[in-house]
Amino acid sequence: MSVTIGVLGIQGDFGLHQKALQRIGVKTLVVRYTEELDRCAGLIIPGGESTTFIKLLRKTDLFESIGSFGRTRPVMGTCAGLIILATRISNNGFETLGLIDIEVERNSYGRQVDSFVDTIRIPMFEDKPEFEGVFIRAPRIRALGAGVETLGFHREEIIMVRNDRVLAMTFHPELTHDGRIHRYFVETMAG
Repeated sequence: MSVTIGVLGIQGDFGLHQKALQRIGVKTLVVRYTEELDRCAGLIIPGGESTTFIKLLRKTDLFESIGSFGRTRPVMGTCAGLIILATRISNNGFETLGLIDIEVERNSYGRQVDSFVDTIRIPMFEDKPEFEGVFIRAPRIRALGAGVETLGFHREEIIMVRNDRVLAMTFHPELTHDGRIHRYFVETMAG
């Protein structure tokens, strides 16, 4: 594919997202500075620690730049990335990018030892809707606002959503060898 997808590289598992994109033939750029966003057709915000992410985004002047980027170009967020993209956090008051109208609860499943792997359902993958879901100190989506579409479930719980420009999930697709979510983001939203 001829587009370049940026992966925010200030914290978290950005290298695994980069490898996932490369496996499906997509050019990548690790984004650490505002000017690098201009070279990206889309951006992935990886998992990590959400409060640390916000502090680093502010320190590097990326907070406003990514907010502006996400109002015109596609962004994908996993785990902490979802938290940063949400409009509301039910159990923390820090300011987020507010690019997708959802309310989330941080660390909703518990501590690191409560992390788990389980089969999830992504109905838009009609031929094989099952996907391996890796949940690490995962958030929960507590409420959806206008214009937010549900894409994935763990049992009956919503774990993957999108609006016009943002794809967000509570789990880590980069920790699997299944490239369908990354491919969906690139082909459907950033292509």
